[in-house]
Amino acid sequence: MPTDRRTSLRLVAVVCAAQVFVQLGAGYWPVLMPDLMTRWSLTNSEAGWITSAFYATYMVSVPVLVTATDRIDPKRVYLLGVGFTTIAHLAFGLLADGFWSALALRGLAGFGWAGTYMTGLKLLADQVDARMMSRAVTGHAASIGISGAASYLLGDLLADAFGWRLAFASAGATAAIAWITVAMMVPGHTPTARPAGPAAAMFDFRPVLRNRSAFAYSLAYCVHTLEMNALRGWGVAFLVWVAASSGKTSELLSPAVVVTVLGLLGTLMSVVGNEASIRFGRRRLIVAAMVLSIVTGALIGFLGSLGYWIAVALIVLYGMIIWLDSSSLTAGAAGSADPARRGATLAVHSMLGYGGGFVGPLAIGWTLDLAGGMSPFGWGLAWAVVALLMALALVAFIRIRPRELEGDLAMRKA
Repeated sequence: MPTDRRTSLRLVAVVCAAQVFVQLGAGYWPVLMPDLMTRWSLTNSEAGWITSAFYATYMVSVPVLVTATDRIDPKRVYLLGVGFTTIAHLAFGLLADGFWSALALRGLAGFGWAGTYMTGLKLLADQVDARMMSRAVTGHAASIGISGAASYLLGDLLADAFGWRLAFASAGATAAIAWITVAMMVPGHTPTARPAGPAAAMFDFRPVLRNRSAFAYSLAYCVHTLEMNALRGWGVAFLVWVAASSGKTSELLSPAVVVTVLGLLGTLMSVVGNEASIRFGRRRLIVAAMVLSIVTGALIGFLGSLGYWIAVALIVLYGMIIWLDSSSLTAGAAGSADPARRGATLAVHSMLGYGGGFVGPLAIGWTLDLAGGMSPFGWGLAWAVVALLMALALVAFIRIRPRELEGDLAMRKA
């Protein structure tokens, strides 16, 4: 049953605060990747595999972990996920020494995040009312976005001051704070609405896939996350390459600072985009964001290679466009779900999303290597591949035509 407004607001605040602490290590690998590529003699493809290992284990774990919250207390699954995140970050700082160890430990972190991200959202979805749902999703996404953005700059600063190993170990410590916060302050909540049939039917995703509206939002989220994680994984490396090629950079706007600012602006755009969805129409907002991202993605690599400040401007613009429909897509899937199968719906949504997240960094790394390495042509082609995939997703989204949500102005006028 949904709780009263004051209790709901308190729950949202606590869960969002916990997500800030658990997400602080998110940007440490991508921001330190250029240095570790040199230190460990990694190819572009190997670096892409390490980045994508996180999303691969997330993708295969999330259907089980998030769907389980339709039957058991989401808090228990959340604490499991945060626990594995803590171990993964600590172990990376202590043990990582090359491709295989980094690959395994980033994969372990992905398992932890599979039990944390959508499970945290499920903690909220089960206990807030329908009218607060969209804004709770936005607040949840904003807390993760702000923390994830800050993690790039924080990781860079910690590595410069204390070394990269301590930086990763500190991410384990902040994740432990998140575990303690939720364990002490979030009430347990065993789901009362359960799908009919035996327990084995819990993992039958066919009813979820037949929900065309939720599936359309999830399919768009798949390529949205592909695009977002390609930028997150390779944005710093792209700016470092442009700075080195052009011989122009600035300590005030170093690549780490740029990606941090990008993440903060992106989080703001996610909030603005969700409010625009409520007022002007969810489908309209999402289609506009997809079109703009296709155009920008097709140009960013070719034009950004001309100079550092051009690359900075395009990276920031591209990121703001990518984040514009982030909350709108997740709220669309959650709001379109059968309440008794919301956990399974979010599991499919997240699995598709992080399936795209797995492909995105690999697509950039592979394309760069196939193009002969980092060059204006290589970067232009790499980002253009991402834009092409988004164009295919746009066609599918328009053809399926998902519904607006209860509480959206477009729905209220219908």
